[in-house]
Amino acid sequence: MSGDRLLYEIGCPADLRRLPREKVEEVADDIRNEILDRVSQTGGHLASSLGAVELITAIHYVFNTPTDRLVLDVGHQGYPHKMLTGRREGFDRIGQVDGISKFLRRSESEYDHFGAGHAGTSISAALGMARGKLHRGEDGLVIALIGDGAMTAGMAFEALNHAGHLEEKNLLVVLNDNEMSISPNVGALSSYLSRKLSAPMVRTMKGWAKEFLGGMPGDMLHWARKAEESLKVFFSPGLLFEALGFRYVGPIQGHRMDVVLETFENVKEMIAAGSGPVLVHAITEKGHGYAPAQRDPLKYHGVSQFDVASGEFAPKKAGHPSYTQIFSDTLIRLARDDERIVGITAAMAPGTGLDHFQRKFPKRFYDVGIAEQHAVTFAAGLATEGMKPVAAIYSTFLQRAYDQVVHDVCLQNLDVTFALDRAGLVGADGATHQGLYDYAYLRTLPNMLVMAPKDENELQHMVATAVNHPGPASVRFPRGSGVGVPLDPDIKAIPVGDSELLRDGNDAVIVAIGEVVHPSLEAAELLAADGIDAAVVNARFVKPLDSERLMPLIERCGAVVTVEVHTGAGGFGGAVLEAIAAAGLEPRVTTLAVPDRLVEHGTTLESVGLDAEHIAEAVAALVRRRGAGS
Repeated sequence: MSGDRLLYEIGCPADLRRLPREKVEEVADDIRNEILDRVSQTGGHLASSLGAVELITAIHYVFNTPTDRLVLDVGHQGYPHKMLTGRREGFDRIGQVDGISKFLRRSESEYDHFGAGHAGTSISAALGMARGKLHRGEDGLVIALIGDGAMTAGMAFEALNHAGHLEEKNLLVVLNDNEMSISPNVGALSSYLSRKLSAPMVRTMKGWAKEFLGGMPGDMLHWARKAEESLKVFFSPGLLFEALGFRYVGPIQGHRMDVVLETFENVKEMIAAGSGPVLVHAITEKGHGYAPAQRDPLKYHGVSQFDVASGEFAPKKAGHPSYTQIFSDTLIRLARDDERIVGITAAMAPGTGLDHFQRKFPKRFYDVGIAEQHAVTFAAGLATEGMKPVAAIYSTFLQRAYDQVVHDVCLQNLDVTFALDRAGLVGADGATHQGLYDYAYLRTLPNMLVMAPKDENELQHMVATAVNHPGPASVRFPRGSGVGVPLDPDIKAIPVGDSELLRDGNDAVIVAIGEVVHPSLEAAELLAADGIDAAVVNARFVKPLDSERLMPLIERCGAVVTVEVHTGAGGFGGAVLEAIAAAGLEPRVTTLAVPDRLVEHGTTLESVGLDAEHIAEAVAALVRRRGAGS
């Protein structure tokens, strides 16, 4: 890394604002190079952050952060923000235990005004902050920086509509548009017009014209407004935002620092003059300034270690197929034999493996954008017409569509399959992406089937089980590689509610579900070496629970330990306890689950006590308590 970057003199945005205007572009170049240097060593979000360097740098230069609040949507593009707010050195451990987060967090910095890992929240939060400042009589405006992908989230438009209705005077929305293609001539002309039409003299002239036309006979002012609207439609896509009550400025060239600075300075004056909410539309490019990421921004969205000069990633260690890959391959196999199967994703086709399904069955694939609520009700509509929709959604993102799962799917008992990827612990992505709540929020729902496989082989059978089931069904599986077990050549549905006794025993029974089944078997081997005979059951189903197998076994052993990679409150252990109470049994019970606290990035099964050694310790302690009669 270079040792003389101007960026190294900046510890906070106030340092940036002390620089002369002509030095700001140099700082932006330094940030881009620093991100490449750091992320190439640690991994992280690359293309989105490279694409937002100029916008974020200019915002911190023009506006008085942190008095002026900056709210970043999701946080994928937040690395320039972290570089400018005292966390540059923290990139050595980004996404690691005790390191800085890959997303924004209120507890991490006074400049992180709102934490987020789910898209579409920034405008709502920013509007709330602006209103909060108004109520408290505090100075400062609020800026929401949102990507065009996040604009597909319905709540973004709900917030725009509300802000326009309130005529919020201290709100600026910056739309970071890295998908729209605008030809050079139109783009340059629109950029020029937008900057000049936001300038003070032009605003004054428009005020004079309004006053003059208002005094003319007839309806001259009405026709002048119509002409202005027509001009905007011709030169820019701003009519929708104007209709929602925003002053629209754009599109501007988001990587031209002079353009961005001039626009933001003019907009700052507009807002100070009481213009109402303003939306600046900036055209940017994901991966800007780094050719490999520009050519393939999806590949360089979230990266592992790579060589900056060549763009080549460090070779991956040979490993087992991922759960995501097994899900994708299985769904493709099933879809070949059943034309009713349809794949649905909410802007996560590669992440869920449905990009492979799309290539095989393009007419039976739907990407609805970042709109999980719509995805679920859309699937419900397909199901009413005899289709078999499979909605592949990360566990953490399905939470956004809970009402739709309840009302539109479960209450109508519709044939929708939910494939919940990234269930359990998610490593570097951290608290916003942990999939720790789906057992609890799904098992309470009528008609819902809830299951989790012990390994990748069982996953393929569970996908078939879910698809064949005539009502709502969910199958959750973890991030990363499978266990490495052989795959059965034939895919067969599992009888609904049927658990699997993997090891019999008399002293205690370990009832595990999902990825901790294999560690539970290892724990039983460790216990056997200490003279404790533990049975192991692969529950497979949270709902319906296999009480017919479990209750006699629990009654015989008198001690039971449940194991799950899920929060303990309302999870699988709770389901077992409810069944024990209903059966009138009184065994000794320990429930092993993820602790009821914020689960940080870098958390592992071992660190939350769900590895084989900790499971064995819990069983041994329970057996000793039983032997002591306590």
